[in-house]
Amino acid sequence: MALRIGVDREGGLRVASLGAAALVFGIVVLLVATLAKGGASGLHPRFWFESPADAGRAGGIAPILVSTALILSVCLAAVLPVGLGAAIYLAEFADGRRASVIAIQRSLDILAAVPSIVFGLVGNALFCRYLGLGFSILSGGLTLACMTLPLFIRSAEVGLRSVPAELRRTAAALGMSKTTAILWIILPAAGTALLNGMVLCLGRAAAETAALVFTSGYVDRMPGALTDSGRSISVHIYDLTMNVPGGDRNAARSAFVLLFFLALVSVLTRRFGPRFAKG
Repeated sequence: MALRIGVDREGGLRVASLGAAALVFGIVVLLVATLAKGGASGLHPRFWFESPADAGRAGGIAPILVSTALILSVCLAAVLPVGLGAAIYLAEFADGRRASVIAIQRSLDILAAVPSIVFGLVGNALFCRYLGLGFSILSGGLTLACMTLPLFIRSAEVGLRSVPAELRRTAAALGMSKTTAILWIILPAAGTALLNGMVLCLGRAAAETAALVFTSGYVDRMPGALTDSGRSISVHIYDLTMNVPGGDRNAARSAFVLLFFLALVSVLTRRFGPRFAKG
């Protein structure tokens, strides 16, 4: 009798989990179908290589793509060294029972939950005004770095902690210093987790709008330097939808491009990530 109840519960759990997975897949299909219906049909080659015209109603998104790539590059250039260094300290050197370490971890969790609009206001005050960078790609990228840094640090910390303790003991038995073991044993072993954390940060940064409105600006010209203002693709979609009558069609096309980019990054990470992480 108890066995039959257990089997029935297992079957019910399987059906419920299958339904949840199907619901998530359905949401993705609905999202892709909606964007494809609204904009994929008009994705001709000129859309990728032309500048916006008529306030974005016509033309393409070439300056938008360049600005987005530069903003994300600044973000990753700031996040990776700082985030990886902090994660190594928390996972390999810090005593998790000390109050200071616990405070750092709780602070990261709080920062990860702060709304992006708050980061935008702080980024505007710090980078645009106090540091004198103005509305620029640098201001936008550094603001995104502050916003995504907690997510990367916590992801990298979990990845480093998941490395089997046997590897650390083996490295110590071979006479390796802790620094050498971290650089040549621990980091490569956690490479896939670190790469996944970077992709999560990249996805959040690429889709961010509110923080960039206050830091990188609205200018849709081709940027000539990192100190120029630049419009990211998410800000472009927002502007066409909210401020430009008749811009819905190009907004849908731009949204489809953003979705395609995120999907491509995910596929490439799954395909080549483990091989790249192992060297």
